[in-house]
Amino acid sequence: MSQERRPQPGLRRFMMSYAPDWIISGALWAIFWVTDSYISGFKRHFSLSDVSLLYPYAVNQRVGTTALRFISFGIPFVLQCLINFLTVQSWWDFHHSTLGLVLSLSMTRAITQFVKVTVGRPRPDLISRCQPVTGSTDPFLGLSTADICTQTVSKILEDGWRSFPSGHSSISFAGLGFLAFYLAGKLHLFDTRGHVSKAWLSITPLVGAMFVAISRTMDYRHHWQDVVAGSALGLLLAYFSYRQYYPNLASADAHQPYATRFEDAKGVELDTINGTTDPLLHRYDEDDEVISTRRNPRTGIRR
Repeated sequence: MSQERRPQPGLRRFMMSYAPDWIISGALWAIFWVTDSYISGFKRHFSLSDVSLLYPYAVNQRVGTTALRFISFGIPFVLQCLINFLTVQSWWDFHHSTLGLVLSLSMTRAITQFVKVTVGRPRPDLISRCQPVTGSTDPFLGLSTADICTQTVSKILEDGWRSFPSGHSSISFAGLGFLAFYLAGKLHLFDTRGHVSKAWLSITPLVGAMFVAISRTMDYRHHWQDVVAGSALGLLLAYFSYRQYYPNLASADAHQPYATRFEDAKGVELDTINGTTDPLLHRYDEDDEVISTRRNPRTGIRR
């Protein structure tokens, strides 16, 4: 079977091409940090008799902030590096998978935090955080505001109105969701052969993300609607980020990252070893059925 030559730009050209992607991802991360640290956000009025807000404040969470970082970024990054080594062994794939993961997390964090501070939905443990004076009641024909609270730790109080959507849910699905799509591509999950083992391997990361999401209701940090919305947002942005750098999961080239930024460029530098082109990625061994459905990368016509 003949090898398809892929463009191999020099390091400087490669870095300059993808620098805007890294800059934008970093900017989104900065937006999240500023929004989280310096914007108080909208605070909806609430009722002291609302039983959905009377749950206790959990000092120790089942999945804390440090654990979330490890679950959403550390685990996907390490496993993607391992999968790369066991399959394509490509620097190009390492770069694209890492950039896609970072983009997925940065977009999710920025959007989630922006929605949190603008919606201002009370958490299920708001009244426990608020610590109103014993015997306090709602105003006649009205609702209570943050002014009724005696909580002295501003961080705890401010966070009480950031229930929608669930940040733990969205971020865990953004990181582990991207890993799930990465696995599905490398395993050619949708190659029409229907191996159940590949399906289970691909969805395993989503099970971990689901556990994180469910734990938010167990700790009474979120209403179930917050968790569902956050999970959907994270998974959607994970797929969006994945498709920026990888083809459709049903594609015959699903295991390979895109090289389209350089395919049509003239005068591209080609790295050679002993006078022959060293492909950036190893070809995937395909049977005749898969080869027959391959599309020409330039024209989109099946060949």
